[in-house]
Amino acid sequence: MTPRPARRAAVDIVCLVGVLAFVLVPLLEVYGGLTALPALAGGLLLGTSVAVLGAVRRWSAITVVAAVVVVYVVAGGALAAPGTTLAGVVPTPTTVVDLARGAGSTWKQLLTLQPPVGSEGTLLVAAYLLALVGSCLAVSVALRARTGAAAASAALVPVGVAIATIVLGTRRPIVDPVLTGVVLVVVLLPWAAWRAGVLRARRVVATGVLMGVAVGAGVLGAPVVAGGTERLVVRDEMVPPFDPRDYPSPLSAFRKLVKDDASLFTVSGLPDGARVRLATMDRYDGVVWNVAGDGSAQASGEFRRVGSEIDTTVRGERARVEFTVQQLDGVWLPTVGQATAFDIADPDAAGDLRYNDATGGAVLTGGVHEGLEYGIDVVAPRVPAATEVGSAPAADIAQPPLVGQPDAAAVTAADVARDAGSPVQISEALETWLAEEGYFSHGVDVSGTESLSGHGADRITALLGGDLMVGDGEQYAAAMALMVREMGLPARVVLGFVPGADGEDGPADGPVEVTGKDVQAWVEVAFQGYGWLPFDPTPPPEQTPQEEDQEKPSEPNPQVVQPPPPPPGAVTPPDEDTEQPQTDDPDETTDGSALFWRIARVAGIVAIPVLVLALPLLVVVALKARRRRRRRRSPDPVARVAGGWDEVLDTARDLRRPAGALATRNESARELAASFADAPGGALVATRVGALARSADHAVFSAGEPSGAHATAYWADVEQTVAAMTRSVGWRRRVRARVSTASLKNHRNRRPKGTS
Repeated sequence: MTPRPARRAAVDIVCLVGVLAFVLVPLLEVYGGLTALPALAGGLLLGTSVAVLGAVRRWSAITVVAAVVVVYVVAGGALAAPGTTLAGVVPTPTTVVDLARGAGSTWKQLLTLQPPVGSEGTLLVAAYLLALVGSCLAVSVALRARTGAAAASAALVPVGVAIATIVLGTRRPIVDPVLTGVVLVVVLLPWAAWRAGVLRARRVVATGVLMGVAVGAGVLGAPVVAGGTERLVVRDEMVPPFDPRDYPSPLSAFRKLVKDDASLFTVSGLPDGARVRLATMDRYDGVVWNVAGDGSAQASGEFRRVGSEIDTTVRGERARVEFTVQQLDGVWLPTVGQATAFDIADPDAAGDLRYNDATGGAVLTGGVHEGLEYGIDVVAPRVPAATEVGSAPAADIAQPPLVGQPDAAAVTAADVARDAGSPVQISEALETWLAEEGYFSHGVDVSGTESLSGHGADRITALLGGDLMVGDGEQYAAAMALMVREMGLPARVVLGFVPGADGEDGPADGPVEVTGKDVQAWVEVAFQGYGWLPFDPTPPPEQTPQEEDQEKPSEPNPQVVQPPPPPPGAVTPPDEDTEQPQTDDPDETTDGSALFWRIARVAGIVAIPVLVLALPLLVVVALKARRRRRRRRSPDPVARVAGGWDEVLDTARDLRRPAGALATRNESARELAASFADAPGGALVATRVGALARSADHAVFSAGEPSGAHATAYWADVEQTVAAMTRSVGWRRRVRARVSTASLKNHRNRRPKGTS
């Protein structure tokens, strides 16, 4: 290379690769820490090297593609799939197979895993491919293009990579999207103009003003337009494959677990005071509490695949908890606190794992089975005392609305908590009243009082409005959650296990066997600055109703206005624990419509950067169409004919074959004929432009005025001539001509020779 082309190539590489590196930075957060840094840096370096070598050695496009494939396989093992290589460097047959599969499957995994996704398997292939292919393509186009305009098109590659990074990114990327857009405009726009040869000193001010407007619109206008709307992220809009609405309410199995009293699982390493969580429910439909399935950010039903590490902001005691499943079945996986990593011995079960970081719950879509062994690295949060929470307000958390809740819950809650002030005092008052005024029973007839299973509206009405409150954790937790929600506080029901809850010793240092006697349900209420705190409204097991309690209660219940009887057709709780009330199936039409609008919304957001980049081109096309329409619809027939000839000249200018600016129409026609002589159909163009020039001169200089029909016929000839001129050039020049501004520039307004 001569010095000048070498300097130009260096500028191309610095601008393009620098911007590519900048737009790829948000992927570091997706993978976690600096996990993806070697793949990104190595991909950029290798892709740029292949592009430069191909340009210097003048390789064909096929040779460059083959070189990229070889580099992808040889270096991909060390950079993207080190677990399949020898000594972390030398690729093996497994490396080749995994890289080939990862090129197509990694993208879906990234969108369905919850960041940080880590580097397990071939997850790094996506970052490696974006860096390798993006840098090679951008630099190859810039260095090998024959014209400056073609070289400038390399600026589209970083824009495309930026869009891909946005799609794979998180809700709050480490690099603000506005800053990314500003860098793309400030760096790529001047470089593309310089590379295309259209950057002139007299245009510096205009270009600066345009860039200022674009940057100002992005920095100041975007927040005004978007308002408080949260940023749309594709991974948040994807419907997870696990839908909890396909399964019965976990809380309805409470009484069955108690009566079977089987050995469910063993747990070791359980921190002191920690509880084992099975399922968290925040949706009530008048029949059961269940896990929400609407996929919202705070819902208990959004279960996602997770990587090797799970990011958490929860603080507390860190521990390693080991589980061995015995007779527990279903899809709900026991967990503790907030998980930071899962280690499941069975690879098939590991692929079925879905986790919800909003609740700390987990499921195995293939089902929990006997003999399953797994470990969890957890953070067990400290539970602060009520005095420490003090007057902290309730957390602002969106929850599914209550449906079919009994009136007794609202009436009783208002009466019990009438003297409470802060949210935590309201929660404590409800917890204390239920635990002290109620009686415990798992369903055995005690002194003629029967404790039915279930927690539908009828059962909660009977519990709160009857002469005697009798039930177990299922009813008391369900009732308290409804009462807390009626008081305007966020609440949810948790089904889990508390080893030692039956009065026996709690967890020991070694493995602890968890049976049906340890099952428990409690309520969690969220407070700002403290998160979700547990409350236990269930009376102690020894607090059972006696005959004298029914005749003369020692502490009568507060006076509660009795709600009206339930309407006919209300759902009756099941007598048998195995019977699960089923709610109505979701409307498939509604789900399909919601999915359609989600897809449309994602497509609209992704299309915004494309529309912004295409906006100047659309403006040019619109201005030309408006000019053409004004010329053709002029009320003066002479002006219409003259405008038709001007349309021919402007088409020639946009096709880069202009006629002389000061020539007469006949002279211009001869120049156009000579200009198109070497093009296909040039003879036809020469004949048509000559006839149009003579007809225009006759209309302008003749004594009489041409008729409207003559002007219309003249324009029909103009359209045929313009079409012939356009067909005579290649498709690339036709596309450039449509968006060219050559015919829109202010030419000196001089009449052709011989005009008057």
